Amino acid sequence: MKSGPLRGLKVVELAGLAPAPFAATMLADLGADVVRVDRAKPGQDVLGIAGDPLMRGRRTIGVDTKQPEGVEVVLRLAERSDVFIEGFRPGVAERMGLGPEQVHARNPRVVYGRLTGWGQDGPLASAAGHDINYAGIAGALEPIGRAGEPPVPPLNLVADFAGGGMLLAMGVLAALYERAASGRGQVVDAAMVDGAALLTTQLHGMRAAGLWPGERGTNLLDGGAPFYDTYETADGKYVALGAIEMRFWADLVKVLGLEGEDLPVHVDATEWPRLRKILADAVRKHTRDELVAKAEGTDACLTPVLSPWEAAEHPHNAARGTFVDIGGVVQPAPAPRFDRTPPRVPEAPHEKGADTAEVLAELGYDEPTLASLRESAVIA
Repeated sequence: MKSGPLRGLKVVELAGLAPAPFAATMLADLGADVVRVDRAKPGQDVLGIAGDPLMRGRRTIGVDTKQPEGVEVVLRLAERSDVFIEGFRPGVAERMGLGPEQVHARNPRVVYGRLTGWGQDGPLASAAGHDINYAGIAGALEPIGRAGEPPVPPLNLVADFAGGGMLLAMGVLAALYERAASGRGQVVDAAMVDGAALLTTQLHGMRAAGLWPGERGTNLLDGGAPFYDTYETADGKYVALGAIEMRFWADLVKVLGLEGEDLPVHVDATEWPRLRKILADAVRKHTRDELVAKAEGTDACLTPVLSPWEAAEHPHNAARGTFVDIGGVVQPAPAPRFDRTPPRVPEAPHEKGADTAEVLAELGYDEPTLASLRESAVIA
């Protein structure tokens, strides 16, 4: 039995690449009943990995949407759903017979969520791309990196997940809120380039205020400021310093044993090269865990730089249950938290197509019809 604030919400997800599945995962984590439409022949599907956390917490049906009977299966599923999610290039869902007009003809209350790299219109709408391309065009990639060096791809977190999947999930929930008043669904056009651009909102404000004057790697939050950067410790690991405010800086000075030293004013950018060497030398005298222990209980804003695999073992994350073990795979737990309607730990990913018979039976398909659809390879 599902639990969470979205319990009772029914979602159809057309199988795709990471960003759209992430949006569906967020909805499923919070209690939505998500049915993922995978290909009828699992051997043809190379989109996912075994035990992929982005497939957790939902049922999966295998349908050949190239056959009219397969399209009809998905449309019947949409008739009983609140949300429909797809992550194809513009026009692909329409050619499948599963675009917004076709779905809304069967259920005008559906919130139809579309996630693309460039959006449904514009000169690049039909072009191929990945996170690095969308973030690049949005202005979210250029500021990341060291001075005098090329921009550094921030994995695929900025456009795919934060600016893509998370943006789509928020848009879907906003449209559902509006539907409560209008009674009508609508199309949510979530573009990763739009979302990546949205993430840079503060940078535009800082630039306009004169607080982001330099090039990449020379400013307050991009590693240019020595008190907002990472440093190598004696054991070859790293700590992160974020002591921007004066009171935090004062605590960091104590933790690093620099009291009484001839230190420059930490916000004086002309002194940053000298200050950086002082901090690097002080940090390198200790192991990572020694420094973390010295900073405990202070406001020095000094923390360890952990790998994703170490993060689950950190005492704070362990105490909050920030990570969970699902099907033998340690992974982030659902977020955010809810005091009255907390979601349960999600189920492990089902094998693709494993729930086909169950879901279609709920739609009213009897066993002879299911057998016929299997025989003609319409369903898994």
